Amino acid sequence: MAPDNDPLVRTVAGRIKADLDRLAPTMTSMFTEVIPEFRHDDEVRRLMVASTESNLAAMLDMLTLAIGIDDITVPPAAAEYARRFAQHDLSLEALLRAYRLGEHMFVQWTMTLLAELNPPTDVALAAAARIADMVNSYIDQVIEGLIDIYESERRRWDARTDAARAAQVRAVLDADDLDLASAEQMLGVSLRGWQQFAVLWTPPGTRDPGAILRAGIALMAAATGKTPMTVEVDDYSRWVWISSAGKPVLDTEGLVRGLRGQPKLSVALGDPATGLDGFRQTCRDAQRARTVALATRTHGLTGYADVALSALFTDRVPEVQEWASRVLGGLMGEDETAARLRETVRAFLDARGSYTDAAARLHVHKNTVHYRVRKAEELLGHPLTERRLDLEVALRACAQLGLPKS
Repeated sequence: MAPDNDPLVRTVAGRIKADLDRLAPTMTSMFTEVIPEFRHDDEVRRLMVASTESNLAAMLDMLTLAIGIDDITVPPAAAEYARRFAQHDLSLEALLRAYRLGEHMFVQWTMTLLAELNPPTDVALAAAARIADMVNSYIDQVIEGLIDIYESERRRWDARTDAARAAQVRAVLDADDLDLASAEQMLGVSLRGWQQFAVLWTPPGTRDPGAILRAGIALMAAATGKTPMTVEVDDYSRWVWISSAGKPVLDTEGLVRGLRGQPKLSVALGDPATGLDGFRQTCRDAQRARTVALATRTHGLTGYADVALSALFTDRVPEVQEWASRVLGGLMGEDETAARLRETVRAFLDARGSYTDAAARLHVHKNTVHYRVRKAEELLGHPLTERRLDLEVALRACAQLGLPKS
């Protein structure tokens, strides 16, 4: 007569359930360590944790409550994680590998507990076989459902053309009456955390622009440590944004280095912001930064934070340049001497009137700064301490929007 191993199976499952707060993080850490695709941003990683915990809970219920295999369905968190995997174009193979690795780890836990409980050998073997068979059946059942979910989402996601995605982003930007849930459904991403938007582009006529833009997307992923969402706006530009629970941390130096290797690629970066309003803000910031970059023929990286003041004027560049001409007078010359004087005045004002600090910034002797400041004041017709704010704004506008055309 075969030994009754059900009480032992329930005991082992109960022990695992009682220790789940420790064991579940062990499994999720193993996933991120072994499978590169599982190293997501914080928002998606939390979904991975919820998926793992829901699968473990379902397996333990099956072992303790005698739930039949036909009653097993894909847990909602696991289904959503599979959909997110598909949206980010991550491989189905990586997702299925995680389930097999998780199955192996779970069975190892049960073997360890059986050794600690030390029942008779035949009882232990029967219990181990039953647990392994039930867990394997659960994994097979769930994987079958996950494949359908992943492939359906992949087809749905692919069916959304880039033109449609661009239209949806524009709708989210422009529809003030759109609520958060509707915006998230349209974009297919969470907008409850931090967002950071970038515009990538190459000059029209660039050879093989798609390869250059793909390289730019890879640079953004490396600089943020996140998997970006992308929209193909046209042959020569892409919209890219990062969505994460925590504030994005950008490796600016790494991004600038990478862009040096892509001389045909330019990136305009919005400031990070939170929520639906933040998504709209960072999108518009990136587009304004791009406008400044195009107006000044700037290549490489243009951050909105660095050109925010000038970005406010991009719709009225001729008027701003005309006003700057009145403020700066003789400093508006196009020759090298005038450019050097403008640079010196900016450094002097940034240094709060310190000749020593300004000289250090310009890598010149302090006496040179004295001479240039005096010359600039002669051209202006007044000391730099007068109309200081106007001077600083006019100088910045000229540096970022260019001099008026003669």
